[in-house]
Amino acid sequence: MDKSLQSVAQEFVNAINRQDLETLSTLMPEEHRFIDSLGRVLVGRDKVRAGWVDYFRMVSDYSIELHETFIHGPVVVMLGLAQGSYAVNGQLTELDRWSSPAVFRAFIDDNKVKEWRVYADNEPVRKRIRKSK
Repeated sequence: MDKSLQSVAQEFVNAINRQDLETLSTLMPEEHRFIDSLGRVLVGRDKVRAGWVDYFRMVSDYSIELHETFIHGPVVVMLGLAQGSYAVNGQLTELDRWSSPAVFRAFIDDNKVKEWRVYADNEPVRKRIRKSK
C-alpha cells in the first residue's frame, strides 16, 4: 500500500524525534543520501545510520518541530525548528540548549526517504561546542 508523501516524511521526523534507529533504517533505501546544512553528503543507509548514532550521542535530546509542510512532486519540504542540547561529557544542562530555524527536504520514492537534506544555521550548536572546550 502506498502511503502519502507527507506521511512518509512525517514518519521519518517522528523516528528522528524518538531516536528510533530501527524505523529510520526501514524508511531509508540502501542508497539513501543525507546532506547536512554545510553541504556534506553521506551515502548509504548503514553510513547514515551510523551518523545518526553519533549525532544522537552528541545531542541526546535532538528534535524537530514542524510548522509548515509543502509538497511538490516527490519532494516534501518542511519548515520548522531543529533543537536540542549539546551534551558535554554526557551531562545536559539548560545552558547547553539550542534551537535554530530549519528546513528539511525529503525526496520520497517507493515509500522511502531516498534523500534527506537539512538547511539550518549551525552556529548555535557550534557556539555550544566552543564553550564546552
